[in-house]
Amino acid sequence: MAAEDALTRGPRAWLPALGALALAGGAGLLGAQQPPLPPATRAPAATLSRPSSAAKPPDGAGFLQRWLVLEPIKVPGQLTESAVRAAIGNEYFPNQLAVIPRDGQAVTVGDEPLLWHALDTRNYNVNLYHFAYALNKPTSNVLFWAVTRVEVPHEMRNVRLAIGSNAASIWWLNGQEIIAIYGDRQAVIDDGVSKRVTLRNGLNTIRAAVVNAGGATDFCARFLDADDNPVREISVRLSQEQP
Repeated sequence: MAAEDALTRGPRAWLPALGALALAGGAGLLGAQQPPLPPATRAPAATLSRPSSAAKPPDGAGFLQRWLVLEPIKVPGQLTESAVRAAIGNEYFPNQLAVIPRDGQAVTVGDEPLLWHALDTRNYNVNLYHFAYALNKPTSNVLFWAVTRVEVPHEMRNVRLAIGSNAASIWWLNGQEIIAIYGDRQAVIDDGVSKRVTLRNGLNTIRAAVVNAGGATDFCARFLDADDNPVREISVRLSQEQP
């Protein structure tokens, strides 16, 4: 896989030599207590970057390309509706269904600190596998939280949120759950489409929870108008305080 090819193997290149030294009695020379090996250095995710502007419009097909994503939380990775709802139902950090995070903000899940990352994707989808792999985080049996904020110039009625995810996901708009899909599935454009909703004037918050069992994982989202055309006259602004 391309992401795996990006792994820089320099810090691990001397492992065989170290093993041979230990077998030859070199362990005594190195000492009984050695510091842990440095973690593998991995290249940044090729399709993701940090935002460089206050606001970002959707792409030509209406896909939202800017999100805040939390580093993955370890979960059983079962993808049935009951299992996904059980996983989402746990309170991993305070106010998890209402918080508007900031880039670099930390939460503690169990005894593990996790960070929120502001991301722009150059594709229609957000590649969560690349995101987690680049950070040396687990990609299987995990839960990702993602949040974005859509700024709307005027009230828009009868729009629908159209999503796809690999694998299961649940989605909220302004605190109300509006769409969920389950099972071991690929991220297909408009795989799940919400009921008709209203985007209010100003900022609207979209929140997603994506559960992955193994392999690739990603998601995509866009709004469709009353005629099922992509909504493009909106922009993503992650924080109200941004200029």
